[in-house]
Amino acid sequence: QVQLVESGGGLVQAGGSLRLSCAASGRTFSRYAMGWFRQAPGKEREFVARINWSGGITYYADSVKGRFTISRDNAKNAVTLQMNSLKPEDTAVYYCAADSRGLGTFDSWGQGTQVTVSS
Repeated sequence: QVQLVESGGGLVQAGGSLRLSCAASGRTFSRYAMGWFRQAPGKEREFVARINWSGGITYYADSVKGRFTISRDNAKNAVTLQMNSLKPEDTAVYYCAADSRGLGTFDSWGQGTQVTVSS
């Protein structure tokens, strides 16, 4: 099992940038696939980005391609989400997630960090 804590959320104007961080602890981190999800009020949680254990394979939702970048530093047990050219529709609580069981699904989640993008 792995514990995840997000940070870096905040309020930003449209077109601005934020960098979210996720710190992991509890179990080995380096071989877990990691991801970012988000959930807006009244909506279901949606996928944003994922990265494999080595950092060599990434995948993004179409809505964030070209604007967001996921990366990881296994030595620091951390994963980040660099968000550029933010849009109001990016407003949501962002969650860090880990595939701690190696089964291809995310099973461990952080508490979330709020990102609000003003028009």
